Amino acid sequence: MAGHSKWNNIKRKKGKTDAQRAKVFTKVGRELTVAVRESGADPSANGKLRDCIAKAKANNVPNDNIERIIKKASGESGAVAFEQMIYEGYGPGGVAFIVECLTDNKNRTAADLRHYFDKNGGNLGLPGSVMYMFTRRGLILIEAKVANEEKMMEDVLSAGAEDLVLNDGVYEIITEPNDIGKVREALELCGYKFLSCELEYSPSTYTSLSNENLVKMEKLLDMLMDNDDVQDSWHNCDNLPEQDE
Repeated sequence: MAGHSKWNNIKRKKGKTDAQRAKVFTKVGRELTVAVRESGADPSANGKLRDCIAKAKANNVPNDNIERIIKKASGESGAVAFEQMIYEGYGPGGVAFIVECLTDNKNRTAADLRHYFDKNGGNLGLPGSVMYMFTRRGLILIEAKVANEEKMMEDVLSAGAEDLVLNDGVYEIITEPNDIGKVREALELCGYKFLSCELEYSPSTYTSLSNENLVKMEKLLDMLMDNDDVQDSWHNCDNLPEQDE
């Protein structure tokens, strides 16, 4: 694997400040709301909701907040409807980007993203312009200190995962997109606690940036993180500096 670990990417998204954490809570709340409205408020009958609850807990969203969001989403009629949108484009230095959004106003979101990319030396592209460079997959992260690699590999494969990679003190457990929920639940039954459990777009090729373009890349990532409509973003830059905890 090129560049820094997946865990460093996800630590960046989790954020360091209270303001950034509030943004994460807002984004996870939207996912919970959409899951409830699609398939109901009962986690035992709604696999997507179970996955969203697990993601919320991994992002340190308090249980009271989770319950309140679910209750509100299940009780409201005619409330704001969020639509999922996937945007593709190129960032500074030709870095490929995929940006996933939940929005109640597609025109606003598209205009915001176009501004962010243009301002930082990139541009939005047409659907399919970079998607071929990425593979959709599930990724579960668990601290390596909890078990030796042989034991972890045995449990991971028994749970139905595809592969296990040890990287920078963290186990990266790779699954098929539709299997991430059942793999997570099987590992939880084994007593494992995870750092993160999310679907991702994994790049097949990587791009290294100059120092000048790295500055633009950092600004673009910050702008995306600060936008409530942006749920997540993925890119193929392999030399971003690591973030402090």
